[in-house]
Amino acid sequence: MSANPPELRPDLAPAPVFDAARRPGQPTIGMVSLGCPKALVDSERILTRLRAEGYAVSPDYAGAEAVIVNTCGFLDSAKAESLEAIGEALAENGRVIVTGCLGAEPEYITGAHPSVLAVTGPQQYEAVLDAVHAAVPPAPDPFVDLLPATGVKLTPRHYSYLKISEGCNHACRFCIIPDMRGKLVSRPAHAVLREAERLVEAGVKELLVISQDTSAYGVDRKHDVHPWKGGEVRSHITDLAREMGRLGAWVRLHYVYPYPHVRDLIPLMAEGLVLPYLDIPFQHAHPDTLRRMARPAAATRTLDEIAAWRATCPEIALRSTFIVGYPGETEAEFQCLLDWLDEAQLDRVGCFRYENVAGARSNALPDHVPEEVKDERWHRFMEKAQAISEAKLAAKVGRRLEVIVDAVDAEGATCRTRADAPEIDGNLYIDEGFEGLAPGDIVTVEVDEAGEYDLWGRRV
Repeated sequence: MSANPPELRPDLAPAPVFDAARRPGQPTIGMVSLGCPKALVDSERILTRLRAEGYAVSPDYAGAEAVIVNTCGFLDSAKAESLEAIGEALAENGRVIVTGCLGAEPEYITGAHPSVLAVTGPQQYEAVLDAVHAAVPPAPDPFVDLLPATGVKLTPRHYSYLKISEGCNHACRFCIIPDMRGKLVSRPAHAVLREAERLVEAGVKELLVISQDTSAYGVDRKHDVHPWKGGEVRSHITDLAREMGRLGAWVRLHYVYPYPHVRDLIPLMAEGLVLPYLDIPFQHAHPDTLRRMARPAAATRTLDEIAAWRATCPEIALRSTFIVGYPGETEAEFQCLLDWLDEAQLDRVGCFRYENVAGARSNALPDHVPEEVKDERWHRFMEKAQAISEAKLAAKVGRRLEVIVDAVDAEGATCRTRADAPEIDGNLYIDEGFEGLAPGDIVTVEVDEAGEYDLWGRRV
């Protein structure tokens, strides 16, 4: 077991977990899934449809007749990572189909790797299937190829990402996600709840609700009403969260913008229907920086909202991501961000150094910050965030907390508290008395040690 590194990237999904089982003669596809949890859900949807057509999924290049690379295009560094992954797949397998966010720029991909079999954009599931059919014809056996009730999942069995919408209506200058994935398109509420119910019935203990903008869910549908369990449910995040909370699993909300109606979610957390956890992308605190980002410039009011949330639900854990070194960011603006962090006392924090992204409007802004200044500010920011995290975790020593077990090995059990999402937040480790524990178990522990990002405890 190892503690979380301090530079864990908040934009990455957990490493996919692949099922290697296959029947003799079954056509086999490999998958490389890059980027955020939303892209991981796209990979799951593609593989579910391929499994329904009789394909097996290979956990390595050697066992695959072709490889799908689901790419990320959020930052230039992510684009470079995607090109590197495509190159590796070509070298190891030779037959590669590219999809995902970077697929919105096919010439960029084929210019670097002209031998790829096909390039499709994000959410173009039919085009991916067509490319797979052309490369590796299907050969289904309906008596043997049984699809799991939950579809193909690339996460451990005890938790699952649940995507409730696609796209985004924001026009942040540093982001090209709306250009790649389009405007907000919400799924009908009853369809989301049916999927959530199936997952819980199949043994999922934690639902991780994701989208580009979770709190805007249903705006495009004008919060229409759908039948559900003898009653009605609106396509609204409050209704959705309440109904999911009644299914009996942990419900964790990600990518929540701090709109005024978010305060209606907090009583659900205080009641125990939803985990007391909000993942909110604040990005910065200085109003001038936020205006240059084309973000709502309301950092002071945000502090008031945070105070109100904590008054209603004192146990709430707040996570956020920030950008340092944004064009025009002065030392005074950066210091304002550090001072804001001192006041906000967020529980979990991730941070990016600003990068230009092809097509982003922020590229044309004046006064870009030198790389060495970005780096220096990043380290100062992380030092501040680490000190806050260390103090908050130290205050948990001696408390009893409910945890979910993620993994068990010879050294102990790796768990998470209700305040920790998989991969991006901290862990709680049990290194004594962990015999008999299994992934997905939910147990009570008493915390007896705290670090900068992680906790240690013993079973009660």
